[in-house]
Amino acid sequence: MPWPNEIKENSNKVIIDENFTVSLNKKNSRVYKAATNFIRRVTNRTGVFIDTGFPLIKNEKATVNVTYNTVASLKIGLDESYTLSVKNNRIQINANTDIGVLRALETVLQLISYNEDSFYVKGAEIKDKPRFVWRGLMIDVSRHFQPVDVLKRNLRAMASVKMNVFHWHLTDDQGVRFESKVYPKLQEIAADGLFYTQEQIKDVVAYAADLGIRVVPEFDVPGHASAILAAYPSLGSKKGYDYSVERFSGVFDPTLNPSKEVTYLFLETLFREIAPLFPDEYFHIGGDENEGKHWDANAEIQAFKKKHKLKTNHDLQTYFNIRIEKVLKSLGKKLMGWDEILTPSLPTTAVIHSWRGKHEGLKRSTLIEAAKKGYQAVLSNGYYIDRMLSVDSHYLVDPIGDEVLTKEERKRVLGAETTMWSELVTPLTIDSRIWPRTAAIAERFWSKKEVKDLKNMRTRLAVVNSHLEELGITHKKNKDVILRNIAKVEDVESIKILTDIFEPIKVYSRNKGGTEYKTFSPFTLFADACSADAVDAYNFNQAVALLTSKPTDKNKEAVKRYFNKWVNGYQNFLEKPLNANTKVLKEHYSKIKDLSVLCLELLKNNKANAKTKGKIKECIAFLKTPMVDTELMILPSIESMLKTYAK
Repeated sequence: MPWPNEIKENSNKVIIDENFTVSLNKKNSRVYKAATNFIRRVTNRTGVFIDTGFPLIKNEKATVNVTYNTVASLKIGLDESYTLSVKNNRIQINANTDIGVLRALETVLQLISYNEDSFYVKGAEIKDKPRFVWRGLMIDVSRHFQPVDVLKRNLRAMASVKMNVFHWHLTDDQGVRFESKVYPKLQEIAADGLFYTQEQIKDVVAYAADLGIRVVPEFDVPGHASAILAAYPSLGSKKGYDYSVERFSGVFDPTLNPSKEVTYLFLETLFREIAPLFPDEYFHIGGDENEGKHWDANAEIQAFKKKHKLKTNHDLQTYFNIRIEKVLKSLGKKLMGWDEILTPSLPTTAVIHSWRGKHEGLKRSTLIEAAKKGYQAVLSNGYYIDRMLSVDSHYLVDPIGDEVLTKEERKRVLGAETTMWSELVTPLTIDSRIWPRTAAIAERFWSKKEVKDLKNMRTRLAVVNSHLEELGITHKKNKDVILRNIAKVEDVESIKILTDIFEPIKVYSRNKGGTEYKTFSPFTLFADACSADAVDAYNFNQAVALLTSKPTDKNKEAVKRYFNKWVNGYQNFLEKPLNANTKVLKEHYSKIKDLSVLCLELLKNNKANAKTKGKIKECIAFLKTPMVDTELMILPSIESMLKTYAK
């Protein structure tokens, strides 16, 4: 995962033993580091003591022979293709660029299998290349700051599924997260002490580059500017306004004043300072969700609009964007922004980041609209992983869909990004919100459009999910950390059973209006231990679907195992001392136990009498109410089962 462009299985295998070696046709820092790390991961995964732990140079007898032609500079459209041949005792990798080698090594790691005698690499002939040149993950570090180690482990995970763009959302109403030596108040006032030094930024960019990942910074203007204006209020659009770093989530009024030359001087000076930290050609300016309320209330801004014949706030923002585009162009950068910036007068050198899909009466998405109008474009609509939707819903979203594009229009659709907005995540929970769903979405960005079988995807994703832990991703282990904090006991297995059938409530209903949670609210609640695609809920729902279509004893037993698990889990839960947190869980757990007992009775009798049916419906009605920002995902299947057995 992602599935290769061409793959043909063969009967060969390469045993991993102490003689396992890797040879490079020439030494380059990026490839040498990647090959060294590859050997380390192979030995860690297999437990095999390998004699030669570092790559060899031009050794034809090596187990893995790597040949590449050029060292690529990280830019859009570089050649990431490779071929991979696994024959008896030999693995051959050929690539035009060193980046292609990195992608191939990840594929070899995914081909490792085992039996009771050995670990080995499965036989295959692979020709692989990406469908899209832009395969990104955006991480918002403003709403909740994410330390460097969090970013690095996610970069490693991105590389493992061949993603190549890290979109670093550095500013928003809740904080400015980088060091400015020219404007020090940005970190002194607008960061709460949580920001990246310029040396840390360079370190992250270099770390990403070694993984074949470009880093695109985002500095969100002119809206989402509360934190900037807390530091430099004279740049604001409303005189006398008490600007402060925002503690809630949502859309806020503070906006930079586009009628003042000092605003452009400030941004040009700041961009000249920070742009060199990011070698990539693309520079994201946000440009989203500006409702213009402070602009409307400012007489000087209204006069400015009239002077420059700007009829609407949208026209004014376009004026602002064009000014910023010229600044960035002088710095060798391409302006990129969310799809609100798409207006008739915006230069086609800008890149449109589509997040709203079909918007304001458009017949097609802003992505396709932009491509047809001559803009490069990237899609995020459908890939908002912070909405806590099932992996299936994201996986079936295709960046282009059924749209018919010319060759040039297709070329302008660069690709897509998953977006991890951080209103409800901290370093403790962010991994569980990004992974493993992003691994499946990465396949949509790399593989052929026709690769979209959900069952097959989930089978492969389960394997990749376990490999993510090797890279330092904490999505599994931190669940236990949160549950131990909730329960105040070491043994949390009985509560973990609940996290396998409950999921956080969807979209943004958990923090409707952005007012339930503040920046510093606790994010160690039951909902934070739960994640999308609760494993037992999915498997139970599949088992019930099979039972209702084929009511065999075998299928019945498969369903009964879950009910017994929940009954026994509740009994074990009762053995633990309650506290204010677990007391809330007890009421729902008790109902799940009651419902399970009733359903076991139903399955035993092969029929639901009126009394049993009524009790089951009562339990379902109670359990449909969200429990501390989570919802129980097994209820529709139980209703379906009840209909079948009530006939």
